[in-house]
Amino acid sequence: MTDNNGGQSMVIERTLEAPTDLVWKMWTEPEHFAAWYGPGGATIPVATMDVRVGGTRLLCLEMTTPNGTMQMWFTGEYLEVVENQRLVYTDSMSDEHGNVMSPEQMGMPAGHPTTTEVSVELEDINGGTNMVLTHTGVPAGSPGAAGWAMALDKLAARLDEAQRA
Repeated sequence: MTDNNGGQSMVIERTLEAPTDLVWKMWTEPEHFAAWYGPGGATIPVATMDVRVGGTRLLCLEMTTPNGTMQMWFTGEYLEVVENQRLVYTDSMSDEHGNVMSPEQMGMPAGHPTTTEVSVELEDINGGTNMVLTHTGVPAGSPGAAGWAMALDKLAARLDEAQRA
Protein backbone atom coordinates (compact mmCIF):
# COMPACT_ATOMS: atom_id res chain seq x y z
CA MET A 1 0.00 0.00 0.00
CA THR A 2 1.46 3.37 -0.91
CA ASP A 3 0.48 6.86 0.07
CA ASN A 4 -0.19 9.64 -2.47
CA ASN A 5 -1.56 13.21 -2.37
CA GLY A 6 -0.05 14.10 0.99
CA GLY A 7 -1.54 11.11 2.73
CA GLN A 8 -5.02 11.48 1.29
CA SER A 9 -4.98 8.51 -1.10
CA MET A 10 -4.28 4.87 -0.77
CA VAL A 11 -3.12 2.63 -3.56
CA ILE A 12 -3.25 -1.17 -3.50
CA GLU A 13 -1.75 -3.20 -6.33
CA ARG A 14 -2.55 -6.88 -6.61
CA THR A 15 -1.78 -9.58 -9.15
CA LEU A 16 -4.82 -11.83 -9.44
CA GLU A 17 -4.76 -15.33 -10.89
CA ALA A 18 -7.87 -14.72 -12.99
CA PRO A 19 -8.59 -13.35 -16.46
CA THR A 20 -9.27 -9.63 -16.74
CA ASP A 21 -12.85 -10.12 -17.99
CA LEU A 22 -13.72 -12.10 -14.84
CA VAL A 23 -12.14 -9.48 -12.56
CA TRP A 24 -14.14 -6.83 -14.45
CA LYS A 25 -17.39 -8.74 -13.79
CA MET A 26 -16.56 -8.84 -10.07
CA TRP A 27 -16.40 -5.04 -10.05
CA THR A 28 -19.36 -4.31 -12.32
CA GLU A 29 -22.06 -6.95 -11.74
CA PRO A 30 -24.02 -6.36 -8.51
CA GLU A 31 -24.34 -10.02 -7.51
CA HIS A 32 -20.58 -10.53 -7.80
CA PHE A 33 -19.65 -7.20 -6.18
CA ALA A 34 -21.97 -7.86 -3.23
CA ALA A 35 -20.31 -11.25 -2.65
CA TRP A 36 -16.86 -9.80 -1.91
CA TYR A 37 -17.08 -6.09 -1.09
CA GLY A 38 -16.51 -4.84 2.43
CA PRO A 39 -14.34 -5.87 5.35
CA GLY A 40 -14.49 -9.30 6.95
CA GLY A 41 -17.86 -9.94 8.56
CA ALA A 42 -19.68 -7.42 6.37
CA THR A 43 -22.49 -8.30 3.99
CA ILE A 44 -23.97 -6.29 1.14
CA PRO A 45 -27.76 -6.85 1.20
CA VAL A 46 -28.37 -4.12 -1.40
CA ALA A 47 -26.21 -3.39 -4.47
CA THR A 48 -27.63 -1.46 -7.40
CA MET A 49 -25.13 -0.52 -10.09
CA ASP A 50 -25.78 1.24 -13.39
CA VAL A 51 -22.26 0.84 -14.76
CA ARG A 52 -22.01 3.49 -17.47
CA VAL A 53 -20.62 7.02 -17.48
CA GLY A 54 -23.15 9.07 -15.53
CA GLY A 55 -24.77 5.95 -14.06
CA THR A 56 -25.19 5.65 -10.31
CA ARG A 57 -24.56 3.08 -7.64
CA LEU A 58 -26.17 2.47 -4.25
CA LEU A 59 -24.86 -0.03 -1.72
CA CYS A 60 -25.78 -1.07 1.79
CA LEU A 61 -22.97 -2.45 3.92
CA GLU A 62 -24.26 -4.34 6.94
CA MET A 63 -22.30 -5.57 9.96
CA THR A 64 -23.22 -7.17 13.25
CA THR A 65 -21.74 -5.26 16.18
CA PRO A 66 -22.01 -5.78 19.95
CA ASN A 67 -24.81 -3.18 19.83
CA GLY A 68 -26.73 -5.00 17.08
CA THR A 69 -26.86 -4.75 13.30
CA MET A 70 -25.35 -1.62 11.78
CA GLN A 71 -26.04 -0.46 8.22
CA MET A 72 -24.04 2.04 6.23
CA TRP A 73 -25.22 3.23 2.81
CA PHE A 74 -22.98 4.47 0.00
CA THR A 75 -23.81 6.14 -3.29
CA GLY A 76 -21.77 7.33 -6.21
CA GLU A 77 -21.58 8.10 -9.89
CA TYR A 78 -19.54 6.33 -12.56
CA LEU A 79 -17.07 8.77 -14.15
CA GLU A 80 -15.10 6.44 -16.45
CA VAL A 81 -16.00 3.00 -17.76
CA VAL A 82 -13.55 1.30 -20.13
CA GLU A 83 -14.52 -2.37 -20.20
CA ASN A 84 -11.89 -4.74 -18.82
CA GLN A 85 -9.45 -1.83 -18.34
CA ARG A 86 -10.54 1.09 -16.15
CA LEU A 87 -13.40 1.92 -13.80
CA VAL A 88 -13.68 5.23 -11.92
CA TYR A 89 -16.53 6.21 -9.62
CA THR A 90 -17.30 8.56 -6.77
CA ASP A 91 -18.19 7.26 -3.33
CA SER A 92 -20.19 9.08 -0.66
CA MET A 93 -22.00 8.02 2.48
CA SER A 94 -25.73 8.32 1.98
CA ASP A 95 -29.13 7.38 3.25
CA GLU A 96 -31.00 4.39 1.82
CA HIS A 97 -32.40 6.59 -0.97
CA GLY A 98 -28.96 7.67 -2.21
CA ASN A 99 -29.11 11.16 -0.68
CA VAL A 100 -25.53 12.13 0.16
CA MET A 101 -24.92 12.64 3.88
CA SER A 102 -22.11 14.75 5.29
CA PRO A 103 -19.41 12.95 7.27
CA GLU A 104 -20.51 14.85 10.39
CA GLN A 105 -24.10 13.59 9.94
CA MET A 106 -22.67 10.06 9.83
CA GLY A 107 -20.58 10.50 12.98
CA MET A 108 -17.26 10.69 11.14
CA PRO A 109 -14.44 12.94 12.33
CA ALA A 110 -14.16 16.51 11.04
CA GLY A 111 -12.14 16.76 7.86
CA HIS A 112 -13.38 13.48 6.38
CA PRO A 113 -14.32 14.21 2.75
CA THR A 114 -17.97 14.04 1.72
CA THR A 115 -17.08 12.48 -1.64
CA THR A 116 -14.10 10.31 -2.49
CA GLU A 117 -13.02 8.77 -5.78
CA VAL A 118 -12.21 5.13 -6.52
CA SER A 119 -10.31 4.07 -9.62
CA VAL A 120 -9.60 0.50 -10.65
CA GLU A 121 -7.11 -0.22 -13.42
CA LEU A 122 -6.83 -3.71 -14.88
CA GLU A 123 -4.08 -5.08 -17.08
CA ASP A 124 -3.90 -8.56 -18.59
CA ILE A 125 -0.69 -10.32 -17.56
CA ASN A 126 -0.38 -13.74 -19.25
CA GLY A 127 -3.97 -14.71 -18.48
CA GLY A 128 -3.89 -13.17 -15.00
CA THR A 129 -4.70 -9.61 -14.04
CA ASN A 130 -2.66 -6.83 -12.52
CA MET A 131 -5.11 -4.62 -10.62
CA VAL A 132 -4.33 -1.18 -9.22
CA LEU A 133 -6.94 0.28 -6.87
CA THR A 134 -6.63 3.94 -5.92
CA HIS A 135 -9.04 5.49 -3.42
CA THR A 136 -8.52 9.24 -3.28
CA GLY A 137 -9.73 10.72 -0.01
CA VAL A 138 -8.92 7.59 2.02
CA PRO A 139 -5.46 7.79 3.58
CA ALA A 140 -3.11 4.82 3.54
CA GLY A 141 -3.07 3.27 7.00
CA SER A 142 -6.66 4.35 7.74
CA PRO A 143 -9.52 2.03 8.73
CA GLY A 144 -10.88 2.50 5.19
CA ALA A 145 -7.61 1.30 3.70
CA ALA A 146 -7.63 -1.72 6.02
CA GLY A 147 -11.21 -2.45 4.91
CA TRP A 148 -10.13 -2.41 1.26
CA ALA A 149 -7.29 -4.83 2.01
CA MET A 150 -9.78 -7.25 3.62
CA ALA A 151 -12.24 -6.82 0.74
CA LEU A 152 -9.56 -7.55 -1.85
CA ASP A 153 -8.66 -10.75 0.00
CA LYS A 154 -12.34 -11.71 -0.32
CA LEU A 155 -12.23 -10.77 -4.03
CA ALA A 156 -9.26 -13.10 -4.61
CA ALA A 157 -11.13 -15.95 -2.87
CA ARG A 158 -14.27 -15.24 -4.92
CA LEU A 159 -12.21 -15.31 -8.14
CA ASP A 160 -10.76 -18.69 -7.14
CA GLU A 161 -14.27 -20.05 -6.47
CA ALA A 162 -15.60 -18.72 -9.78
CA GLN A 163 -12.82 -20.39 -11.74
CA ARG A 164 -13.37 -23.75 -10.03
CA ALA A 165 -17.11 -23.70 -10.76
